[in-house]
Amino acid sequence: MLALENVSMGKAVRSATMSVFSGQITGMFGLVGAGRTEMMKIAAGILRRDFFHGGRIRLNGEAVRFNVPRSAVARRIAYITEDRKLDGLFDTMGIAQNIFLGKLAKRSNPASIVTMAQARRTAAGWIKKLGIRTIRQNAKVVDLSGGNQQKVVIAKGLIQAPELIIFDEPTRGVDVGAIAEIHSMIQELADAGAAVVVISSYLPEILAISDRILVARQGRVVEELSIEDAMEEKIMYAAVH
Repeated sequence: MLALENVSMGKAVRSATMSVFSGQITGMFGLVGAGRTEMMKIAAGILRRDFFHGGRIRLNGEAVRFNVPRSAVARRIAYITEDRKLDGLFDTMGIAQNIFLGKLAKRSNPASIVTMAQARRTAAGWIKKLGIRTIRQNAKVVDLSGGNQQKVVIAKGLIQAPELIIFDEPTRGVDVGAIAEIHSMIQELADAGAAVVVISSYLPEILAISDRILVARQGRVVEELSIEDAMEEKIMYAAVH
């Protein structure tokens, strides 16, 4: 579904080449500064690759260049941020408002009028589907636990009906019970045919959830492993040397 061909962005990403397939969870592992997040932010239109000699990105075989996230959202790409408090949530707004903003982001007419009742009805299904636990539906997200806040961020992305979902550190700061639920939901997305990327600095998570593993180092993908061949020692060696 997605292919990066010699993609570069300054010193952060250097001739990165990789592929992502439908119905599969691609795990991306690397140390801090390896460029894994930057690669996927370029694919999602959040960062721009170099204009000259910046490589090529193909989506379903078609060359694309997204200059803003909205263009990627329109092509059914969702990026679930690694920092929900900084750029994933409006923490003083309610759960339904946050979730429905994801739907508004995909609308062709952003000036269309939506009532709060409509937003709550739409969000209610996602609250139930992802098991977001709250005393009341209109609770502010700042009052939720870390795991439930993360589920709100995920719902805000999934409400856009994406075909490619990029999860950046999906279980960071999340309680143990929510980790298993999030992993199960990610697996269900891949089983339903979506292309899923999971970026994580926690190697046990990568090994537990991935169908194949890409290792990033110094701005490029340096190793690709099937889950059958993946061992912690081999992955760490590729990430360091």
